[in-house]
Amino acid sequence: MRWALVKVCLAVTAMVVVAFAVPLGLVIKEMARDRAFSNAEREAAAVAPALSITTERDQLERVVASAGSDSGMAVHIPAAGGQKAVDIGKQRAAGKDIATVRRLGRASTTEVSGGFTLLSPVALSSGAIAVVEVYVPEAEVSNGVHTAWAVLAGVGLALIVGSVAVADRLGVRMVQPAQRLVEGAHELGEGKLGARVPEEGPNELRLAAVAFNSMADQVVQLLANERELAADLSHRLRTPLTVLRLNAASLGDGPAAEQTRAAVAQLEREVDTIIRTARDAKPQTAAAGPGAGCDAAEVVRERMAFWSALAEDEGRKWRVAGADRPVRIPVARADLGAALDALLGNVFRHTAEGTAFAVDLHNGEDAVIVLVSDAGPGISDPEAAMARGRGSGTAGSTGLGLDIVRRLAEETGGDVRIGSSVLGGTEVRIWIQLDGRVRTPGGRGHRSVRRRRRAVVK
Repeated sequence: MRWALVKVCLAVTAMVVVAFAVPLGLVIKEMARDRAFSNAEREAAAVAPALSITTERDQLERVVASAGSDSGMAVHIPAAGGQKAVDIGKQRAAGKDIATVRRLGRASTTEVSGGFTLLSPVALSSGAIAVVEVYVPEAEVSNGVHTAWAVLAGVGLALIVGSVAVADRLGVRMVQPAQRLVEGAHELGEGKLGARVPEEGPNELRLAAVAFNSMADQVVQLLANERELAADLSHRLRTPLTVLRLNAASLGDGPAAEQTRAAVAQLEREVDTIIRTARDAKPQTAAAGPGAGCDAAEVVRERMAFWSALAEDEGRKWRVAGADRPVRIPVARADLGAALDALLGNVFRHTAEGTAFAVDLHNGEDAVIVLVSDAGPGISDPEAAMARGRGSGTAGSTGLGLDIVRRLAEETGGDVRIGSSVLGGTEVRIWIQLDGRVRTPGGRGHRSVRRRRRAVVK
């Protein structure tokens, strides 16, 4: 593109220079010719008054000499009235040309060796026609023409060089953003997801750079969402794995039981590895659109039906409150189910058999709160547990369970808190905002939920 612009500019400028310089050069040549012959006409006119008065050779020679052109002027007086023809000065023009001018009575120019001659007729007192011949050398006709042509050529060359330089700079200004766009595309294709293009240059290339950067951001976002989806799916495997592990623990002794427990342990380790690998990037999932969501009460009943069988096997007491009527929330059914499974799985994983737990669903004016509580030993450092939910986890924990719960709440403008439950153990509170506006923990929705919670506890 750069060289194409230079070539186009070179061709256009050259044509413009030729179109203007050639006619101008011809005009300069013609002006120099007119100037030379105008000077010759003035010299001839200086002799005409003397010819109209006298035809004496001596007097005419003095007039010609006083004109300063004795070597380039000649006077031809024809024979008349018994007088002989008089020729003063060197004749350069042909005799027939002189006779023609005398006959026509009109000035003319003719080409001679080394230049031109101006033949100008002058009427004498006797009625005859004398001819004044003025020699104009070739050097005088072309005086200053070559210098002017050289100046025109220099100006034309300077215009061409300047236009090429300007076209080259414009080409660089256009080509560099395009090259950076190509380089960015190559880097992105090679897997360098941080490749971005400066949004500069002509408007079209600037828009292309904006579109490229937006596309790169979308690619990074999609890849992050894919990794997070893989992590979520892998984490959801932890729920049936927990059931398998607990069932395998009840198989007793024997080679088959040991192999089953070893296989379950290995499967848990592989799932943990997949989760940690997939969580290299933090995704930003889109919030649910208008009309999207689920019935939280139905999801709570469904998940508790699943976990109740395992609770009975381990002798755990459990209860559900607030799920007897529909509670609409702006959360996808699968996401809420995954969050409940993550929290209930933690209860079964980190508390002893026989530990009671409960799930409470509170429907406030502008928010819904899901409480998952247990009667276990509790969490000594809730802030560290939440921090682990935002990180990569510690030994034996991926940290993704609380991360799934936190993202579910924050997508609606809510939050997650860990505290002490009325059962004596840990309580995880999921605050789901119904209108998407962030509420402070001391807001009206919190007070209404706390009043209702006290009523449920009583």
